Amino acid sequence: MNCNARPVELNVTQRAIASVTITIALRLTANVLFSVLFFLGLMASFNAQADRIEEVRFAQVDDTSRLVLELSKPPQFTYFTLTNPHRLVIDLQGVDNSYSFKNLQLNSPSAGAASNISKVRHSTPKTKSDTRLVIETRKKLEPNIFTLDAADGFAHRLVIELIDPNYTAPAQVVNSSQPNRDKDIIIVIDPGHGGVDPGSVGPAGTYEKHITLSIAKMLASRVNAEPGLKAILTRNGDYYISPNDRPKLAAKNNADLLISIHADAFTTPQPRGGSVWVLSKGRADSELGRLLEQTERSSELLGPAADVIEDRDTERYFAETILNMSMDLFRSSSYELSNKVIDEMKEVTKMHKRTPQSASFAVLTAPEMPSILVEVGFISNPQEEKNLNWKEFRERLADAMFESIKSFFKKTPPDGTLWAQWKQSAPQQHRVASGESLSLLAQRYGVTVSSIKSENNLRSDLVRVGQVLTIPSS
Repeated sequence: MNCNARPVELNVTQRAIASVTITIALRLTANVLFSVLFFLGLMASFNAQADRIEEVRFAQVDDTSRLVLELSKPPQFTYFTLTNPHRLVIDLQGVDNSYSFKNLQLNSPSAGAASNISKVRHSTPKTKSDTRLVIETRKKLEPNIFTLDAADGFAHRLVIELIDPNYTAPAQVVNSSQPNRDKDIIIVIDPGHGGVDPGSVGPAGTYEKHITLSIAKMLASRVNAEPGLKAILTRNGDYYISPNDRPKLAAKNNADLLISIHADAFTTPQPRGGSVWVLSKGRADSELGRLLEQTERSSELLGPAADVIEDRDTERYFAETILNMSMDLFRSSSYELSNKVIDEMKEVTKMHKRTPQSASFAVLTAPEMPSILVEVGFISNPQEEKNLNWKEFRERLADAMFESIKSFFKKTPPDGTLWAQWKQSAPQQHRVASGESLSLLAQRYGVTVSSIKSENNLRSDLVRVGQVLTIPSS
């Protein structure tokens, strides 16, 4: 190796080329670096704009205070509670704190009942990129917080429910000016969805929750206009109620029937028509097991019989037998009513299913009463969406359901109701079968032969097979 070797000298042309090459490389590097920095800055700006609270809504319904936060991205959060005073603290990760709660009305008439929330405010977050919300409450409330994905025109949502564990439903006022309403048949009408849950959305933007509420109110007005019937709505405005809470509301009101109203939807616009649903046998059996695990609830359903059963194992066996019979009876009644609804609805609209269907719907799980779910049509079908937006069409659907309810309860009115009294006092019709005589019919119905003859203008004791007789009240 020659240690005395001299470095290679570049001539003028070579030095010029090298200089230009270095200059171009530096410029390219600077441009790329600038582009990268610009892109990173743009993304940072975009993320800063994306992570924010866009809207906040509030509602107070019975025992639940509900806040709904709409955000532009799926929220990541943690929370904890504090006492003296009672507060719920929520940390939203990567969300700016620019949203102002000054205009949030916690005690407006639209909020429903008196609010259990006194104030919503910001507090110092863990990091500068987070937001800390503090919800001050008037009493100790149990939090239930969950997220809803963006769908049907709604942004990502964080739903904050604060539930009063000591809530007592207000006593219902009885109108003594209507003595014929003394022993009403109670029909709870459930408009599907509501509030943060819009249900399905039609091609023209119609929300299922608005259609169901409109039909429910129409049906309620028809029920309340009929002596001996009384309607109660699970919701009478645009607010959310959990599907599990709807049968509980019916049970609290000692309902004789729960009818839940919905509008169907599919991924393509072709399907159309109504359908009627009852609780599946599998869901009924699982619900029975759940009730038996709740000692207080099963004793409540057994009524006075629970007081005379001392042995816990005997009570469970007895409860299982009684509740099983009760749920089978009400499922059978639900199926019978469903057929009546289908018969009436098919005069108004096409039926997607011409026989009652069964499914595991939470709203149908009350064991104390018949329960049905009515799909009034496919809101995803453009023509049916137009029909459902037509007031007269909704009124005809309400009429169909009302006529079904009347027909059902005229045949089997609950004991102790005004309609049951009317049925007992009203003459009955009997078609004479082979081997039957006036004396046999008189014994069966607890009346006299002479009263049957008088009621039917009979001159002799002879009757013929197939003859229809009016049986007088006893």
